[in-house]
Amino acid sequence: MAGGGGAGEATLEYTPTWVLALVCTVIVSISLAAERVLHYTGKFLVKKKQWPLFEALMKIKEELMLLGFISLLLAVFQNRISTICMAKHLTDEWLPCKKLEKDEDDNADLNSTAHFQTTFFPTGTRRLLAAASDAQGHCEKEGKAPLLSLSALHDLHIFIFVLAAVHVVFSALTILFGSLKIRQWKQWEDAIQKKESDPEQGQQAKVTHIHQHSFIKGRFLGIGKDLYLLSWVHSFFKQFYGSVNELDYTTLRRGFINTHYRDNPKFNFYKYMVRALETDFKKVVGISWYLWVFVVLFLVLNVHGWHAYFWIAFVPLILLLGVGTKLEHIITQLAREVAQRHVALPGELMVQPSDHHFWFNKPRLILILIHIILFQNAFEIAVFFWVLVLFSFDSCIMGQVGYIIPRLVIGVLVQFLCGYSTLPLYAIVAQMGSSYNRAIFEDHIQAKITGWASKAKMNRAQRKAAGSVGFSQVGDKETPSPVPAAPPVQESAIDQGRGIEIETINVPSNAPK
Repeated sequence: MAGGGGAGEATLEYTPTWVLALVCTVIVSISLAAERVLHYTGKFLVKKKQWPLFEALMKIKEELMLLGFISLLLAVFQNRISTICMAKHLTDEWLPCKKLEKDEDDNADLNSTAHFQTTFFPTGTRRLLAAASDAQGHCEKEGKAPLLSLSALHDLHIFIFVLAAVHVVFSALTILFGSLKIRQWKQWEDAIQKKESDPEQGQQAKVTHIHQHSFIKGRFLGIGKDLYLLSWVHSFFKQFYGSVNELDYTTLRRGFINTHYRDNPKFNFYKYMVRALETDFKKVVGISWYLWVFVVLFLVLNVHGWHAYFWIAFVPLILLLGVGTKLEHIITQLAREVAQRHVALPGELMVQPSDHHFWFNKPRLILILIHIILFQNAFEIAVFFWVLVLFSFDSCIMGQVGYIIPRLVIGVLVQFLCGYSTLPLYAIVAQMGSSYNRAIFEDHIQAKITGWASKAKMNRAQRKAAGSVGFSQVGDKETPSPVPAAPPVQESAIDQGRGIEIETINVPSNAPK
């Protein structure tokens, strides 16, 4: 098998050079094509000044680099891993499939584990099986079993790539569905801008009777002002139909501008909200360290008879329903606060954004939960396709049909509900915190502010270093005097104040619409 003249598999030394060149050309061509697609996509986003989406693309490149490094580690250490041995009794527990007798086990391996490899890579399969036999023979000499066979390591390698690809695709689909839903709100913003541009409309004095306002009736009085539990039930069902209507958008928009941008009542809230969502998107497409912890945990729990993947499928669904209910209930809380504090107000109804409406006073926690939801849902779908392609639908690791169909239905439901309802809800309710997103400024203004802050910090550090050098030079004299040393210190302090002034005062007073 290792030689070139036998009947076994030919090694590299006895492989035709044109075959090596052809395979290398195909692999390099595919890799370069993928790299060029990402490159020109990045240039297009830069040309369109879609900086948040460009940063999301860079995040995808980082994930691909991480996957490439994982692939390199698996390729380099696969032989070493296959020679690590452990006690045989440890291989009889925590198995994804029930262990069969030896003859039945061999047949199962041929019919399931090698399903994908024998169809597309028959030569590679023979090599994997032969290497696995060598590793098993090495451990059997010691009376032990191999820690992980080359075949299982190869399957794990493929799973990691499938998981990352499905997560990126599903995240992009969620943002796409959500953006299509949010785009419908642009007509509301245009109507508000047109109405506020009317001079006659601005001169009319108005008194708003709070309990007669449609927003208060629909969000507070209509469900019973003293029934706290009923308000949660109402919020739960509200996320499935008309999660955000025009009245909600108008009221929340007015509350945001009155709190954070009172000097510019014509502020374009829709554009700001879209920019903030694009900024958050780059965090969603990545795979953080805590998500890899979930992967390891899920792999451990995939034990025969536990149906762990079936029960895990309910986790993203429950989290999604909880997040959607919370977001709807925040709008109800905003209406409750106004109704309990006021009977009538001059002008339009105003809600008061605050962090205390969110879990643990942290609006960003909602984004982290959405990130976990999308990843867990992608994990479920990735496992299904991975098992389907590598082991076939009838494999024991796939599970019973009665457990498979609900998992797929839940996965599709979570994907649709998250993009159609939860993400648009998050886009507007996340702005109801005590602070605002940096996306309130246009991209070019953000760049200028960041540049000013960086220059101020650099100048402050340089002047501080210069002051320290001046002080040390004075200290090296034979007759040091504290008087000459004072001016450099005082000058440094003044310069530091100037640096702070640059960083905090030279900010545009009015952001663009």
